[in-house]
Amino acid sequence: MRKVSILIPCYNEEENIPSLYEAIRQLMDNNSQYDWEALLVNDGSKDRTLEMIKELRRQDKRISYVNLSRNFGKEAAMLAGFDYVTGDCLVNVDADLQDPLEIIPEMLKYWEEGYDDIYARRLSRGKESFLRKHLTKLYYSLIQKMTSFDMLPNVGDFRLLDRKCIEELKRLRESERYTKGLYCWIGFKKKEILFDRGSRQHGKSNWGFRKLFGLAVNGITSFSTIPLRISTFMGTIISIYAFCHLAYFLIKTLIYGDDVQGFPTLVILILFLGGVQLLSIGIIGEYVGRIYNETKHRPVYIVREYEAGEDEKKSN
Repeated sequence: MRKVSILIPCYNEEENIPSLYEAIRQLMDNNSQYDWEALLVNDGSKDRTLEMIKELRRQDKRISYVNLSRNFGKEAAMLAGFDYVTGDCLVNVDADLQDPLEIIPEMLKYWEEGYDDIYARRLSRGKESFLRKHLTKLYYSLIQKMTSFDMLPNVGDFRLLDRKCIEELKRLRESERYTKGLYCWIGFKKKEILFDRGSRQHGKSNWGFRKLFGLAVNGITSFSTIPLRISTFMGTIISIYAFCHLAYFLIKTLIYGDDVQGFPTLVILILFLGGVQLLSIGIIGEYVGRIYNETKHRPVYIVREYEAGEDEKKSN
């Protein structure tokens, strides 16, 4: 019997745990042709999430959990899940139940047909602000143009991955992670499923604009050096313009003399050039910061405890 693992990163999800377990239990009971494992990764929750997960574990041995030593972020929690799942395939879902578990049997059908990565593309994004929806659309458009491979728009972490995909993702240990890009980068045989994303049932999303902006920067800097090329291009164009401007004023001064005019123009040019320089330094700094973090070779996450069907202890 083939084994299916469900990976669920959790951070302060105590309000969602009961309905999440009920949905998972129905899914597992209704598809008994598979052996099931639901692995919940507690990412340093500050509420009762861990206690509730442990209680579910006592009730149902199909529930496994990994408890991280602190909050490392969803990207690190997903890597911990990749490391600890034991199934022949993995289905990655969010704890807020915005991803409908009802389409997982369809994913399994395509998996049985030989597809390695069955990803769910959103037709709608649930309750999101107008600004967030349009910024997300703009971001996907930009990153698609910046990368050398297809970055799937409106596709999140809700997908089924074959064991061979999981093993390859486990090999990618960078600390500044953008897993949505890694799914695309590893390739393999992919299949699309369309769905309408629901709204969060309980609590508030932990992904504010600051975290989303940081994730967007990680996505661009992880898979593209185009920002550096743009900085170089801007510097070249401005240098040529500055040289031409310098030659113009030099010739004008030699022919007509210096009438001490153009002070506002000079101030504007100085401020403009200073702004471009600071922008370029900031872009370079983003890449240097990533290099700095990667050279430390720190583990992406630290596990405090792990409990599964076979009670095995593993290290990252």
